Amino acid sequence: MTPTLVASRTALPPGGAELARGGPSQRSMSSELLKIEDLQAWYGESHILHGVNLTVHEGEVVTLLGRNGAGRTTTLRAIVGLTGKRKGSIRIRDVEAIHLASHKIARLGVGYCPEERGIFASLTAAENLMLPPTIAAGGMSVDEIYDMFPNLKERSSSPGTRLSGGEQQMLAVARILRTGARLLLLDEISEGLAPVIVQKLAEMILALKAKGYTIVLVEQNFRFAAPLADRFYVMEHGTIVKQFAQAELNQNMGMLQEYLGV
Repeated sequence: MTPTLVASRTALPPGGAELARGGPSQRSMSSELLKIEDLQAWYGESHILHGVNLTVHEGEVVTLLGRNGAGRTTTLRAIVGLTGKRKGSIRIRDVEAIHLASHKIARLGVGYCPEERGIFASLTAAENLMLPPTIAAGGMSVDEIYDMFPNLKERSSSPGTRLSGGEQQMLAVARILRTGARLLLLDEISEGLAPVIVQKLAEMILALKAKGYTIVLVEQNFRFAAPLADRFYVMEHGTIVKQFAQAELNQNMGMLQEYLGV
């Protein structure tokens, strides 16, 4: 399914538009938290990424746009070492990670939330939340997580798969926040969810941004992603074909129609 590019966007909470566009509430984004150069990646014999170059600064939200199969999810998976062979450079906080194992990449403060969420059916919501180990200092406490996701507190004793789709998505993100990860790689978190839940996820991203988290979004829901991102990268055939800032979104709509369809 390809996104429909229209002027209407996800409504933001009070002050959210200013924050999303880099207003006074936004933290400094001068430091490079993630820098990828000439990244190539394979699944078996299939060559998927063909020289990806992108930079993510600390405290910003970056969205990867593109058709299905463009290489967006593979880019996230390559960052955390979940593809086959990788070549090029992936620097996380100035540490070269291209040859590191996935568990060592996680300990650089990276959290990956895959599209399938990975909620364990045999565990309660609370047990799912507590399952991942702490990987870095500064993770959210359970109380802080329940303040951000009150539904999870109410459903803490419910089996993971008895949660609604939106609650499962919140739980998948909450698990990462507890570990201490500060660079969040979020893959299609709005997929298949009701508009009211998508709105709550938008508010969550803005709240995390205000706390200084750095977020890379892969999203097919353009209405959801457009008002949240500081910068956009457009992917096609496993490479970056265009990048632009939030302030340049309107002037790039024609290009997005061409690359993403309607």
